[in-house]
Amino acid sequence: MAVVPLRPCRATGRLLPLLCCGARSRGASLSPGVPGRLTQRRYKKDVLPSPEGPVPSVTITEIRQYLRAKGIPFHDGYSCLHTPSLFTTSREDQPPAASAPYTLFIDKTTGSFLCTATLAEGTWQDFQANVELQHRGAPPDSLEEAEEDTRQAREDARCIWERALPLCDLLDKDETNETKAMFGINRVTNATLKRFGVRYLRTAKSLVFPWFSPRDATLKGLKLLRVEKKEDTIVYVEETLPRFDSYYNLFGLPLIGCRDTELVLTGWELDALALHQATGVASLALPRGATCLPPALLPYLEQFKRITLWLGEDLRSWQAAKLFARKLSLKRCSLVRPGNLQPRPLEALNQGMDLTKILRAALPASHKSIVSFRQLREEVFGELANSEQVAGVKWMRFPELNKLLKGHRRGELTVFTGPTGSGKTTFISEYALDLCMQGVCTLWGSFEISNIRLAKIMLTQFATQRLDDKLELYDEWADRFEDLPLYFMTFHGQQNIKAVIDTMQHAVYMYDITHVVVDNLQFMMGYEHLSVDRLAAQDYIVGAFRKFATDNTCHITLVIHPRKEDDEKELQTASIFGSAKHPPGDVFLPAGQPGG
Repeated sequence: MAVVPLRPCRATGRLLPLLCCGARSRGASLSPGVPGRLTQRRYKKDVLPSPEGPVPSVTITEIRQYLRAKGIPFHDGYSCLHTPSLFTTSREDQPPAASAPYTLFIDKTTGSFLCTATLAEGTWQDFQANVELQHRGAPPDSLEEAEEDTRQAREDARCIWERALPLCDLLDKDETNETKAMFGINRVTNATLKRFGVRYLRTAKSLVFPWFSPRDATLKGLKLLRVEKKEDTIVYVEETLPRFDSYYNLFGLPLIGCRDTELVLTGWELDALALHQATGVASLALPRGATCLPPALLPYLEQFKRITLWLGEDLRSWQAAKLFARKLSLKRCSLVRPGNLQPRPLEALNQGMDLTKILRAALPASHKSIVSFRQLREEVFGELANSEQVAGVKWMRFPELNKLLKGHRRGELTVFTGPTGSGKTTFISEYALDLCMQGVCTLWGSFEISNIRLAKIMLTQFATQRLDDKLELYDEWADRFEDLPLYFMTFHGQQNIKAVIDTMQHAVYMYDITHVVVDNLQFMMGYEHLSVDRLAAQDYIVGAFRKFATDNTCHITLVIHPRKEDDEKELQTASIFGSAKHPPGDVFLPAGQPGG
């Protein structure tokens, strides 16, 4: 019997409303999905640049220069700069003193800030505005209160939490043992479950994991985990309150002491339980497993000098661990390579393995140099032993593509072409949707048709039916569609290639995007390339996308219009790139070919 603990099925969202005592809050399944920010009170939430212009970028050098100019003390961390908080100082007209606690963290990549003492957060522009207010003797700008949906979700979470019981408090010991067996946690002790605050909700047959505020230990939300059996496969289904785009719980954070310097990051709450029990090492579970590490969580990881990432047991978990290590700073990270002798932590505990020994064998995330095959040996073995996973994510709706391409792999560039009216956008939208439904974080850049029209096409493909005459079903399907890890760039019409690449870079850092769709390249061959040969300009842009795919371990699907050809003539690579050179893509897919 197969067990699938890492990629939970998308829940329908119908269970939580039945359990909540208030009005329906927007609880949702935690399908691999949308990243975001830890927020109790916030200024504003800008996702991607607006059509009027990109969000102003800032460099780490500019941040340091500004802090020095304003007399604000700071020191370098791994991912953030640490400063005393503007929101906890006693004198409004003075900069924070160097002796004050350094509780405000500024992201070195984006400039966004978070104060862990007050949970105030915002952009770099928000930070500058508050510094200027302070210099004028005014208090920091007022913070937005929690939205109504968030308040309702917290009330519903409190209701469910009060109805749930610790497993050790169940009246029947047999019920306790059966529940543990159902979730595969027979070896996890009641003491460990109690220490992490795990409860059981009988009415939903679900484990309940709490999310406590790091500021005052109040309940902010929770996650429910239940087991479903589908044929010979056991699937773990997760639902959260509040919904996933507001749920950023580093499970286990309240147990972390200020003197802890070593940490193991896992991709699942049950893995964190197993690790802590078996090794005693500080262990945290990421809110969305191997799908995403939101930058807003980085401040809470700054105190650790050594972080080991043990996210799961498949190749995607291994790739995610290497990606997350870049955010956390490679020099302090080690990775547990998945394999039969190193399964996920809960499975290792159940098999009686020595988890401490596995942690000691973790590989450093970076090497100063590769000097011999010895350092590559385990990586090569992993690819040979997991050839199916190395081939990439398989399409569910396009089995013929799997035969042709084997799978969708990171770090590659696919060029898709076809004459006008051949259905390029319609096909690519479903091609990308198929992968997105399997947890591939996707960023769409539609320069030719509006995002509203594109979203309508994708929603229809997602529902596999027309919703025009079934509007009563719209909300149900829209809720499910909203759970997908899918983002849209708001560019439209001619755009500068640099602005597009900058936006993609922002999305990869913030949301761990692994698939970017660009439709189409001709909208980036604008006025700045008018004086350049068309093929040379096209090669430059394709080369920029190819470099981005390699540097960011991200797959790019690029739509390009071919030159005019006779209707009877098949499209060739020369129809796009000319006959002088080999195309700079990994995959070339022509659409609308004669004869099918």
